[in-house]
Amino acid sequence: MMQTFQQDCVELAFRRYRRGEVDRRTLLAGLGALGVLPLAGGKAAAQEARRLVMVNWGGIANQGFGRFYGDPFVADNPGWTVVQDSTGPSAGRIRSMVESGRVTWDLCDSSAASSVLLGRQNLVAKIDYSIVGRDNVIAPGFVLEYGAAPYSFSSVLAYDSAKFPDGGPTSWADFWDTRKFPGTRLLRRDATAMLDAAQMALGKDPANLYPLDVRAALRKVQELRRNAVFWSSGSESEQFLRTGEAVMGIVWHTRATVLDKETNGRIKFIWNQGLLQPGIMVIPRGNPGGEMAQRLLASMLAKPEPQVGLLGLLGNGPTNPRAAAMVPQDLRRFNPTDPDNARLQVVMDGNWWGDNYQRVNADYIDTITG
Repeated sequence: MMQTFQQDCVELAFRRYRRGEVDRRTLLAGLGALGVLPLAGGKAAAQEARRLVMVNWGGIANQGFGRFYGDPFVADNPGWTVVQDSTGPSAGRIRSMVESGRVTWDLCDSSAASSVLLGRQNLVAKIDYSIVGRDNVIAPGFVLEYGAAPYSFSSVLAYDSAKFPDGGPTSWADFWDTRKFPGTRLLRRDATAMLDAAQMALGKDPANLYPLDVRAALRKVQELRRNAVFWSSGSESEQFLRTGEAVMGIVWHTRATVLDKETNGRIKFIWNQGLLQPGIMVIPRGNPGGEMAQRLLASMLAKPEPQVGLLGLLGNGPTNPRAAAMVPQDLRRFNPTDPDNARLQVVMDGNWWGDNYQRVNADYIDTITG
């Protein structure tokens, strides 16, 4: 009878752990109190303790991250598994987990600015660069104190070429020129990349873009407010351009690539003055997998071949400097980190955005909503 009761308690403890109601430390302490701590060396506890949870934003990222990030790591680390969670690793959810002491996530898809904010609030771990190789990325902006980037993406100028038979826009100055290029503009309902583009439209040298002159950039955005629509999701940005509600827009290159392919080149995009951004991964403080999360991140940065595979599936650019030469010829024009494309762009300053995002974004939302 006692053995059956004990087994029931152990099962309940593991169920609560899987649901995120207790963390790994609490689980092991509970097993010790039940007098079954040796189970920690057995099959059930080993399976629980040797699992890493990677969190993404859903869609085919679940498949892509599992195949190109998780599987190569598991192949090199027998006995470990990498599980994909597509519920969305928002900063608020990371904060809630860490502050409650019930952390169930090991590695989260985030952003440069969020990594700075979360790090300042002691909610994510510092990246251990004795484990994670700095030399495995193309630029310093892709390895930050509290996050590192195994993939990249860009904010680019996309336009409907059918609306401009004499030639389309070639710069952000053109994007703001509604006399030469008439029609509704499309901007994101978020300041990131929008103010950077506005600053370049004002004529600031892209090589010395930061710090941004926020007031001047907001005034520039205000010029378009009555002649613009605003997107909140990638799919929404596609829709505005497909339907002709906007003739040009600032969109993610992954969405612009889809539009280019599916409209047979009618909707085009340019790399010139694009905002190249790191796809940052962060590690919540107190993550159950401990140091192995750092090793998973190191694997994601170190292996160029899976990054090329991810480009083919999702459109995200590789960040390993050896990857560009491995990209098939037909994909190179869609790769933001291809040397010919990258040299035309500006690497967004994640540290500046981390220091300023909350205030600047609030001012931006006020500007576009009037």
